Amino acid sequence: MKRARYDKELPKKMYLYFTSYSESGAPSFCKFARSVGVTTDHLEAYRRYPEFDRSYRECNEIRRDYLIDSALARRGDPSTVKFLLACEFGMGEAKPSAEDQSLRVTLEVVEDPPRSDG
Repeated sequence: MKRARYDKELPKKMYLYFTSYSESGAPSFCKFARSVGVTTDHLEAYRRYPEFDRSYRECNEIRRDYLIDSALARRGDPSTVKFLLACEFGMGEAKPSAEDQSLRVTLEVVEDPPRSDG
């Protein structure tokens, strides 16, 4: 595949794509990439440009809001939206830190004193 060149108008195009999205389903970076003739790998590489990265992060928030609104309006399955938000946006249960990964447990067995049945 031919290397795609960065276009300084791309951040604006992407922002407009996400804010004016009217097709079925939710807006996505994959759909946007196809619409401008690049891959999602190209979009990730373009994040090294500060203006593109700002636009990318804003579009991610727009997509997040779109998914939430979809679930609230019952246009999308709330359970699926919850799963997507947890996976893609790091919401939901916190991921364990490296400190949480090592856990030492000490178990002490204490015998009950003998019972007197008398």
